Amino acid sequence: SIRSFGALLALGWLLTVPCLREASAQQDVMISQYLFNGLLINPGYAGSHPYTSSSLLHRSQWNQFDGAPSTSVVALDGALRNNSMGVGVLMLHDQIGLTTQTDVSLNVAYRVRLGAGRLAFGLRGGLSNIRADLFAAETADPGDPNYSENQQITQSARFGFGMYYHLQRFYLGLSVPTLTSLGPYAQTVKPHLLATAGIVMNLSDGVMLKPSFLVKAVDGAVPQLDLNLHALFQEKIWVGAGWRTGDGIVSMFEIQVTPELRIGYARDFTLSELRDYSTGSNEILIGFDFGQGITAKRSPRYF
Repeated sequence: SIRSFGALLALGWLLTVPCLREASAQQDVMISQYLFNGLLINPGYAGSHPYTSSSLLHRSQWNQFDGAPSTSVVALDGALRNNSMGVGVLMLHDQIGLTTQTDVSLNVAYRVRLGAGRLAFGLRGGLSNIRADLFAAETADPGDPNYSENQQITQSARFGFGMYYHLQRFYLGLSVPTLTSLGPYAQTVKPHLLATAGIVMNLSDGVMLKPSFLVKAVDGAVPQLDLNLHALFQEKIWVGAGWRTGDGIVSMFEIQVTPELRIGYARDFTLSELRDYSTGSNEILIGFDFGQGITAKRSPRYF
């Protein structure tokens, strides 16, 4: 019910309050279609479906800006051992200006029954490679020794965790995707705390509503809240909108083309001062599910 979701919203807020007291840039990548790509924000999401799930996402942020962020994400996860465990692989390529970051991580989740749903405890471990193409920089002094080498490469190991509870039409998650890091710049990595929840409710025959939220908090940055509302028509077409504090509004669309294939698109419209210089951000998602549990009459994918 809507009243239940309001209580969950309050719970998610209370969980994040201790980390919101510190007041700006976030280090982790930001995408809008995390609602259907949950492995990116929570390792506990791995294996939350009885079938194997894969997705490919690309985001172009702040169109019309030279050197603006561009992010690609490949995710694959599935359930093992009678759905008691989940394993997922996440690959991320992020580029902004002269800097390119490539991450590869393994996510493992252990799942237990809790009431009518399942609670998962997830761990993430991965490697991060950061490169800077210094020769592409425009410098006032062409002989600056700080730019004498073309590629500055840094490798680091990163580790995170997450908890994820879900029923067929409800989910609640709490995660720190990067809790700690090992490498030359490990001290600069700040943990991001994410709290999220969503519920699917019947509105009428053939129409369902899915309100959801995501709270993002990191020491040294202003906390950010995403509020989203999606409508599902005939268990095939999702249409939604979101509001992101301090940033803008998001429109989202996803269609279940076949029981296996889904295609999504999101468009961000910034409300900050950047709106005078950028037309927004675009995001495309292609998902493909396969293996056991895929049937023509299976329940629609809510999360």
